[in-house]
Amino acid sequence: MKSLVNPLQVSRFLRVYDDAAAQKGIKLSIGFDFNEYVSITRVLPTKKPTYPNFRPDRSPIKSGEGYWMVGVDKDNQIALVQAARLYDLSHSNFAEHLESLKAFYADPAVHGHPQDRCTCAAPTAKKITGKVAYHGDFWLRSDFRRQGIPTIMAAILRGASFAMWSPDFVCGLAERWLLEKGVLAQYGHAHYEHGGSILHLVEEKIIDHDLLVWLTGEELRSLVADHDSSKSALVERL
Repeated sequence: MKSLVNPLQVSRFLRVYDDAAAQKGIKLSIGFDFNEYVSITRVLPTKKPTYPNFRPDRSPIKSGEGYWMVGVDKDNQIALVQAARLYDLSHSNFAEHLESLKAFYADPAVHGHPQDRCTCAAPTAKKITGKVAYHGDFWLRSDFRRQGIPTIMAAILRGASFAMWSPDFVCGLAERWLLEKGVLAQYGHAHYEHGGSILHLVEEKIIDHDLLVWLTGEELRSLVADHDSSKSALVERL
């Protein structure tokens, strides 16, 4: 049996990164209504359309099984967004979830296109099972880039997901250029593999070839539990 989540540890962990965001001029907030989230992301001029797995019209998220984060600047303008949801893969695995298109649509036969396809060749994806926290839809406004903010964004999501779900895995799909440009390291992903998702969603006009990135539940727990003042000082210098 898993040990209980220590709320004080989580609150201290989140406080460090929330303060770090504030020092960068960003005020963070978390929401749970994905209709509201889509209305926010739809009007961001440089952001790609939100994927169907975070859109209630294609993949409704039950209460308590998803949340999103928005950061605003001093003028209350959107500076960053990201989202997370929980997949119950106790009788499946992440590779199967992707290839069946259930990762993207509540009912692929109803919401998808007959020619939609997804292939997952990353070996570890078949081992990602149980309670799986999926993080995605990352967007950061251009004037806030190259300031270490991806580290803050990823940490907040990990802390919140740990507090809410204590998942068996945290995973996501990352564009390959993030690895090539060194941005993937800023998100603090412990592991990655090529071939995470070769995806074509016809009506969504999505064609991707992404990496699989993940942390185990124990790695996530250690990340939060081992966070100390020396790391806090490092974050403050981001």
